[in-house]
Amino acid sequence: MSNQSRLFVGTVGEGLWSLAFENAENKNAARLSNGLFIEADVRAIQVHPTIPDRVFVGTNCGLFRSVDAGSTWELLPAGFGTGWPGTTDLTVWSLAISAHNPNQLFAGTCPSGIYRSTDGGDTWARLNAPLALECGHILYPRVTCIVPDPTESGTIWVGVEIDGIRRSRDFGETWETLGTGLSSLDIHAIKIILDGAGKKRILAATNNDLNLSEDNGATWTPCGVKSLFPWAYCRGMAQLPTDPLVLFVGNGNGPPGSSGALQISRDGGGTWMQAKLPHVPNSTVWTFAVSPNTPNTIAAATVSGYIYVSEDAGLTWSKLDREFGEIRAIAWV
Repeated sequence: MSNQSRLFVGTVGEGLWSLAFENAENKNAARLSNGLFIEADVRAIQVHPTIPDRVFVGTNCGLFRSVDAGSTWELLPAGFGTGWPGTTDLTVWSLAISAHNPNQLFAGTCPSGIYRSTDGGDTWARLNAPLALECGHILYPRVTCIVPDPTESGTIWVGVEIDGIRRSRDFGETWETLGTGLSSLDIHAIKIILDGAGKKRILAATNNDLNLSEDNGATWTPCGVKSLFPWAYCRGMAQLPTDPLVLFVGNGNGPPGSSGALQISRDGGGTWMQAKLPHVPNSTVWTFAVSPNTPNTIAAATVSGYIYVSEDAGLTWSKLDREFGEIRAIAWV
């Protein structure tokens, strides 16, 4: 970890927090609320890949942008509703910036919708993606993840809970539904894995398994993690930027769950081992953040407020003393 770094923590009902680190030690926690509703539900955080002071957060009060690393915030005219200080009809659940054009941003909402900006977030338009607007006992489906394809500049992958996988190959103009062979349409996360030979594999985390595609999403095969993990429920995923074959999967006994585990693969999902955490997770391990400056530094959060940090690519972990009520998103800034 660099001498000075910060971990942003998005919570439900407690707004956005910044945890400052110095020489790997967490020094203090501060709530970021200058222009951002102090008790917002923050479910998505996206840091600009080349301008680290530019940060986007998705909330139940709209989509916000900071150009000074969180000191101040502005509500963006994204069309989600009235925005701060009230609540909107739509909650932003996911954010992504194109791997090929950092001025192109995507936002996913609940109820399900996909929005795009082509000017760095100044203006937004809803995309014409075929998404379900109602969903059984959970009432409203939500776009849980948006993944720009690192190998195809126009391709965007979208996971929907509970409505399967969508893909666009023209920057969001048209969409196709994928999912043949999926163990479940309850999609929580998608990761694209490229091995040293350039072979592409795609993993999708669901409520009852991990699913693997080796034909660019045309078909999927359940991995059968119930025999490998303590529970079949899989949530967030992450991978090392320096070695995309090193994968992390959040595991637990449900949403939010009362127990959790962190699974690690160092061969692109071929084999897995459970991380030895210093304190038993109090719920499902929900989300991850990988430091852009020191890529061996990873943070993992449980949905019920624990945060773990590893500085050696997941070999060893420490738990932060600071705990939160409910965490939905984390990001290194």
